[in-house]
Amino acid sequence: MIPSDGRHARRRSPWPIAVGGGVLAVVLVVSIMVYASMRSKAREEVASAGGEMATAQPAAPAPSLEAPPALAAWPRWGVTHTQYSADTEPENVAEQARGLLGRVPMLQNQHIMGWGVGNPEPSPGQLNFRDLNRRLTFMASSRSLPVITLCCAPDWMKGGQAGRTDWSKNHTVAPEPEHFDDFAKLAARVARQYPTVKHFMVWNEFKGFWDPATNQWDARGYTEMYNKVYDALKQVDPGIQVGGPYMSIASGAGPAAGAELSGPWGTVDQRALDAITYWIEHKKGADFIVVDGATMTSDNGNVPDDFAALGKFSAITAWLRQQSGDLPVWWAEWYVEPENAGWSEEKRTAVQAAALMEFARSGVTTALYWNPQQKDAGDCPGCLWTPKTGDEMPMAGLLSGFTKWFPGGVRLTDVQVSDPRVKALGQERQMVLVNTTGEQLTATVDGRQVAFAPYEVKWSGRGGA
Repeated sequence: MIPSDGRHARRRSPWPIAVGGGVLAVVLVVSIMVYASMRSKAREEVASAGGEMATAQPAAPAPSLEAPPALAAWPRWGVTHTQYSADTEPENVAEQARGLLGRVPMLQNQHIMGWGVGNPEPSPGQLNFRDLNRRLTFMASSRSLPVITLCCAPDWMKGGQAGRTDWSKNHTVAPEPEHFDDFAKLAARVARQYPTVKHFMVWNEFKGFWDPATNQWDARGYTEMYNKVYDALKQVDPGIQVGGPYMSIASGAGPAAGAELSGPWGTVDQRALDAITYWIEHKKGADFIVVDGATMTSDNGNVPDDFAALGKFSAITAWLRQQSGDLPVWWAEWYVEPENAGWSEEKRTAVQAAALMEFARSGVTTALYWNPQQKDAGDCPGCLWTPKTGDEMPMAGLLSGFTKWFPGGVRLTDVQVSDPRVKALGQERQMVLVNTTGEQLTATVDGRQVAFAPYEVKWSGRGGA
């Protein structure tokens, strides 16, 4: 089984070390016959963990995907598929997950190597898109607007042996400069394989682009690779939307010399901002700017508290828009829960709802939820559905609600709330309310008395809606 990158365990140490992390008017559909065929192939393994020999397969044909009528607005919200997702669940679970993700069409993102798919080019020129086909087919069957993240790179581009896949190095090593052109060619081949995919993020969290000699990010190396990928994708289709640098933005609790962005929630690591600035100044072009981050500071806490720490997201978004000339801002990932915090699912969902409010108010174009789905039945904190059973979990409803009521371009309207412990976000027809306390409370909302359970997230119509 292809291993994940230990995303959630690693996320708890946010300071950089040797490892790092247009509106689309298309909705995909897929035929049942093609889906069944692709699912049968999905049961095969591409490569085993631990660097064993990966059997190279000829490139599978692209899934049969079509583009039905356009959506009225960019959905803004979505999910990233990770190591375990519905495409490898029993069919009854996959069908329930398909319904949860597709009831309101949202963005769905998949990486080209790792996070549930195998090596796309184990040896030079020997392509294997079997796993990508399986994931893209599922995404289409759940009415996604597809996004692809161009990470990671085959071993032979990173100094490894052709025909082998060492998964222990997949998420920590960047392509060598002499293979930047090869990675760009692979990116173009992926774009041709999936012509209905119009949005691509280049790389993931500057993985492998950390210079220990200078204790800085190698923004020059990343930007050189990005520019080659950008040109290659635009040659395939000028309408493809390309974004970078997908930088993970960490913060500390106290002040730091030379820091240009800080607030009650902490101080942003200037090295990340410097790398982003370099990319902005030296990129060939970009259709959007991508980052990720966590509310937690370097000491693993949320300051000044779990909800106020969310202000970091709005502050960074404002900085990105200003520095980039108002490029659309994408948050490829975000995290809000300190390690071993022991939050209940109610509190977790409440804080996530407040995070989505911050994104909406600050004008974020896209926010992709990193789905922490697990393989085995049991507790699955923050998951969208329960493993092995497919029961809906609160985060699925939260994403669906925001996708339906707060898409890109929706006009926000004020909500009058008597108690500051209740956060609110409203538009003309709907509002969402969050009790930020672990206590029951009653507040007056737009002139009506509303009772809340501890950490309750409540949706309410407005104006007769």
